[in-house]
Amino acid sequence: MINVRNVRKFYGALEVIKGVDITVEDGEFAVFVGPSGCGKSTLLRMIAGLEGIDEGDLVLNGQRINDVPPDKRGIAMVFQSYALYPHMTVAENIGFSLSLKKVPETEIKKQVDGVAEILQLTDYLNRKPAALSGGQRQRVAIGRAIIKKPSLILFDEPLSNLDSALRVQMRAELQRLHRELKATVVYVTHDQVEAMTMADRIVVLNKGVVAQQGAPMELYHQPENEFVATFIGSPKMNVLPMTATRRDAGKVHLESPLGLAIDLSDANGSVPQGEAKLGIRPEHLKLAPQGQGDFVAEVVIVERLGVETYLTVGSQQQPIVVRAEGDVTIRPGDRVSLTAERAACHLFDPAGRVVRSAQA
Repeated sequence: MINVRNVRKFYGALEVIKGVDITVEDGEFAVFVGPSGCGKSTLLRMIAGLEGIDEGDLVLNGQRINDVPPDKRGIAMVFQSYALYPHMTVAENIGFSLSLKKVPETEIKKQVDGVAEILQLTDYLNRKPAALSGGQRQRVAIGRAIIKKPSLILFDEPLSNLDSALRVQMRAELQRLHRELKATVVYVTHDQVEAMTMADRIVVLNKGVVAQQGAPMELYHQPENEFVATFIGSPKMNVLPMTATRRDAGKVHLESPLGLAIDLSDANGSVPQGEAKLGIRPEHLKLAPQGQGDFVAEVVIVERLGVETYLTVGSQQQPIVVRAEGDVTIRPGDRVSLTAERAACHLFDPAGRVVRSAQA
């Protein structure tokens, strides 16, 4: 179990980690996600002991480890670059840390064979890294980490060097590995698809602070701010400028320059009068018969993916993405009528804070 308590990190006068609080439970698969420069890799390196902590506490299983050297923390780390020894075989690379500890050769072989079986590397133990594919090299790097039997494994963007098909395969393998090892995992990525598909807990970081943390679908359905709403989900959530003009019987009336005018529930009166932003995901905008929708827009782009088609409607300044059935016959230049699912709408104030989250 990891507790990050009000942790801060400075490089000179620049504060890059700004009072972060995170708890990762024993056995969880936690993913730190965010755009480049948000501080996720720095935070991971602080947990590993590769970066110092200027303020706050890092607690592992009840013990404060701020000043514990990296090799004494019981933590293993897998880096973005495989960093394998090119002159060593797969078996020698995996068992290298045990060799340094003077573990008997028979025991090293036994443990290496066990790790190789888990990672499906048994047939490659006598090969050198140059004779392996990218995915196989990454599995060797993972094997080198897990042979230490760590209580915590850290991954720093380990799949970013792989092609898209191999990334999908490796995501599945990492989930299987987590189930088998029952270790706590902290995984860093800038790819929210990796975060959504792999994590028990997602921590969204932005400019050195935690924007939100929780289960993947919690963040998807109930984002606390516009940043999380647009970062989690692919394609990202549409955010439209709106004006709240009146309230009536627990509802607020909103109007958009695009012609969209809808009423949303506002039972507690939390929606401010005036400017606001409406968030709605592509799957919650539906094609409607002409004249029966909430608004009409021109189709600009049609992206056919087989089972589904994404339509980009509106203007270049304010594009809106709509998910439709894969076999729709709509073409660029057509005008379509659209309906917004009220219960799935989010409302944000001008500063991007949520004032009404979707009704899950």
